[in-house]
Amino acid sequence: MQSDDRIMRGPGERRIAEAAERIVAEGRPRLHRTWASLVATSLLGGIDVGVGIMALLFVRHETGSEPLAGLAFSVGLIALLLGHSELFTEGFLVPVTTVFAGAATWLDLARMWVTVLVMNLIGGWVFTWLVVQAFPDLHRTAATAGAHFVDGGYTLGTFCLAVLGGAVITLMTRMHHGTDSMTGKITASVVAAFVLAGLGLWHSVLDSLIAFAGLHAGGTAYGYADWLVWLAWAVLGNVVGGLLLTTALRLVRSAPVLGDDGPPAGADS
Repeated sequence: MQSDDRIMRGPGERRIAEAAERIVAEGRPRLHRTWASLVATSLLGGIDVGVGIMALLFVRHETGSEPLAGLAFSVGLIALLLGHSELFTEGFLVPVTTVFAGAATWLDLARMWVTVLVMNLIGGWVFTWLVVQAFPDLHRTAATAGAHFVDGGYTLGTFCLAVLGGAVITLMTRMHHGTDSMTGKITASVVAAFVLAGLGLWHSVLDSLIAFAGLHAGGTAYGYADWLVWLAWAVLGNVVGGLLLTTALRLVRSAPVLGDDGPPAGADS
């Protein structure tokens, strides 16, 4: 890839190049993992997020506060960050940028997306079953919270909630790659959790786990067929938000420093 001296002249553009370099360096091995590694990492992602869902349900049960429950959910996103596990919507910015840079193929991306989504849901299903069995006091809270999403309807408003959910998580990923500070990365995770869960945005995996908790608890008006329809709506909105609102614009911003071989080796000099 030919570097563009005009693009690389300012410190702001150098930071863009450095971030792009980090993204592709991370994305290349992520998209070329073995099946065993991909499945295990994705299962762990569902479990890590499940820890956040457990905290969210407990705080909501004890306080009735959505914002406080959103802050409690940040435990799950911090676990994802520090545990290096995989969440479905984290597969937008980094892998797509890697494919755009020519370091992987669209087939690699499709393989990753499908596997991560399915394994996140399986891992989360198992973990929420354990939570519901361990904390029977949370049954009513889980059922009510799950119904809020699955029975929320399929309107422009709920689609926009899903679009915003995908955009927020992808923005969090971009913020993680915009700094080397672990404090900054954790702060980004806490802020994203507050906005996502505290404001009731729709997220295909996170809210599926809440729906699973309600189904495990029993007595819900919705079933697995209802959840599948909801999941398709949420995934569509998340993809639109994550790809169009965040990833596509970041690609436009980074395009001058991306090419067949990724960002320039000297971008961090």
